[in-house]
Amino acid sequence: QVQLVESGGGLVQAGGSLRLSCTASGRTFSSYAMGWFRQAPGKEREFVGAITWTHNTYYVDSVKGRFTISRDNTKNTVYLQMNSLKPEDTAVYYCARFRSRDYTALQSRYEYDYWGQGTQVTVSS
Repeated sequence: QVQLVESGGGLVQAGGSLRLSCTASGRTFSSYAMGWFRQAPGKEREFVGAITWTHNTYYVDSVKGRFTISRDNTKNTVYLQMNSLKPEDTAVYYCARFRSRDYTALQSRYEYDYWGQGTQVTVSS
C-alpha cells in the first residue's frame, strides 16, 4: 500500500509564494511519475502539473512560469513551488502517483492510482 502525505498549504496574500511537499511511502517512488492536482469549491479536480521519473515536467498553461515541480527521490518527496500566487489559485491541492508509462495521459486524473489527503491553499486578494 502506498501512502501520500501532503504538507505546506496555508493562507497567503496575492503575489506571495508557498511550497507544497508530498512524501510517499514505498520503495518504488523513484520509478513513477507524480502529479499535482487542485480542486476549488464547486469545480472539478484539475491537473496542475507533473514530473516524470526522469525529472521532465509538464504544467497546465495557467501556472506555467509561476509553479515549479521537483522531486527528491532520496526523500521520496515531490515538491510544488508556487510563486506569484493569485486568488484563482485557491483550492485544495493533491498529489498523486501516475500508474501508466503513457505520458500523453498525464493530465487525466483517472490514470493516477494513489492520492494524498489534500492540503488547502488560500490566496487572498
